[in-house]
Amino acid sequence: MEARLQNPATTLGATQPIQEMYKAVYSGGVSRTTLDLVHLRASQINGCSSCVDSGARGARKAGETEERLFAVAAWRETSYFTDAERAALELTEAATRLADRSDPVPDDVWERAAAHYDDKGLAALTLMVALTNFFNRLNITTKQIAGAWG
Repeated sequence: MEARLQNPATTLGATQPIQEMYKAVYSGGVSRTTLDLVHLRASQINGCSSCVDSGARGARKAGETEERLFAVAAWRETSYFTDAERAALELTEAATRLADRSDPVPDDVWERAAAHYDDKGLAALTLMVALTNFFNRLNITTKQIAGAWG
């Protein structure tokens, strides 16, 4: 396999502004663990092998367990996740699958997340989902290779 193109953000010199956005995400008060799970789940939904690979590796390096990483795709059917993580994962799925229903992020989904996260936390979760979807689309379109970054 070979990528069609180097990552467009790198090609156009846009990595610094993107890093600033990630810095903002990590300043929102949501745990790194939860943000890693959000990234992994959105990447699984979108089928971005590069982001699933890098996301799982990064989460593992940060101390995430194999059991939880393996179970992210089936988070509803496991007892591995806290109520706050479940709310974040539910919000992630809704915000990633925008075309699946007429009200993509229903009030009840938002309210479950808001029960665990303040405005900064909700902003961090929303921005992480958006950034993940952004990179999923870049990587899938340009056929970035899983594991190519080490």
